[in-house]
Amino acid sequence: MEDAIQIDNRGDFGLWAIEVAKQIVADQGVELARAARDGSEDDVRVAGNALGQAISNAMMEVFDGLTEGVSGE
Repeated sequence: MEDAIQIDNRGDFGLWAIEVAKQIVADQGVELARAARDGSEDDVRVAGNALGQAISNAMMEVFDGLTEGVSGE
């Protein structure tokens, strides 16, 4: 999610969403699974919050890209 990409159509957006979802699951989903298996309730809560934050960050990234250059008027 660090490299700028050009989304020109629905297909591009779909591909971007799939790649971002795979990245989020690979990073945060694994941590949540580990916490659920080996950790305390607090570990699960922290890992779940990190997963939610990663999803929120991805959504905000898209929103910011969609509104870039749009006047607030």
